[in-house]
Amino acid sequence: MKYRKLGHGLEVSAIGIGCMPMIKGGNILYGEAADLDESTATIHRAIDLGVTFFDTAQIYGPFSNEELLGAAIKGKREGLVIATKFGFKFDGNQIVGVDGSPANARAACEGSLQRLGIDTIDLFYQHRVDPAIPIEEVVGGMMDLVNEGKVRHIALSEAGPETIRRAAKAAPITALQSEYSIWERDVEAEILTACRENGIGFVPYSPLGRGFLAGAVRSRDELPEKDWRRNDPRYSEENFPANLAIVDAIGAVADKHGASKAQVALAWLLAQGDDIVPIPGTKRRVTMEDSVGGVDVTLTADDLAAIAAAAPMGGTSGPRYGEQGMRMVRL
Repeated sequence: MKYRKLGHGLEVSAIGIGCMPMIKGGNILYGEAADLDESTATIHRAIDLGVTFFDTAQIYGPFSNEELLGAAIKGKREGLVIATKFGFKFDGNQIVGVDGSPANARAACEGSLQRLGIDTIDLFYQHRVDPAIPIEEVVGGMMDLVNEGKVRHIALSEAGPETIRRAAKAAPITALQSEYSIWERDVEAEILTACRENGIGFVPYSPLGRGFLAGAVRSRDELPEKDWRRNDPRYSEENFPANLAIVDAIGAVADKHGASKAQVALAWLLAQGDDIVPIPGTKRRVTMEDSVGGVDVTLTADDLAAIAAAAPMGGTSGPRYGEQGMRMVRL
């Protein structure tokens, strides 16, 4: 494994693990339901391979994903960087809106610490920007938790460039987590610049396009009936065939390197800057091991040019979320 630094000296493995798919049931299903024993084995194997960076969130499940990760790292906590997120309000287990208030940050932090079975959250994100609360107030509440030793570093997710700049003036922001991949490059326009101006590391989620860029699914009909991606505009009957051209371009580069498509997609992200640490989601050892192998793939200038030609910024067919989801990003 190789290692990189996010903002403020936080060192992590160059590829982290997105734990969201690991729960059985829950509110977001990709493919078949996870096997919990295999999910736990995947976390343990990742640690054996040198992965130190594990990402979860209060809303995954909700709550049960943190519990699974917490149980898996028991006795293995030393040297790991555990990231989780707050920012929603609940009615029981139902998400009913966003809430970036310091009071909610505190309550969510306490709950996450308990479910994870740890004393300190290494990286604590605001999961989505709350337009009703000034970002300065949000990060101020998060910094109170740092000062109390409950959190080591604070971070944002899906914030827009001006929100990033305002937050960085008010508090030390270690990372921004947002969607970034070969088929989702819009952050290159302004958001990456805002992060780099302020020494903020970048953590791409969905670095494999929710599996699309890995090339395993060649038809929408292959998705299980309850698969979340059936509601993804880029997986629609209209957009799916057009987006396969991106996968084919990745495949040509992968064949040249004797690598998988997923490894090339992750290597492409790693080539965009030393401050970028993707967190592919996984629930099985075989896919995790394949993804981690992306650190050993070095793309040439010709490779990068071929991928850019096939997937220019804004060139993917369809938005990355439906209308409701798009209203919550880059605020």
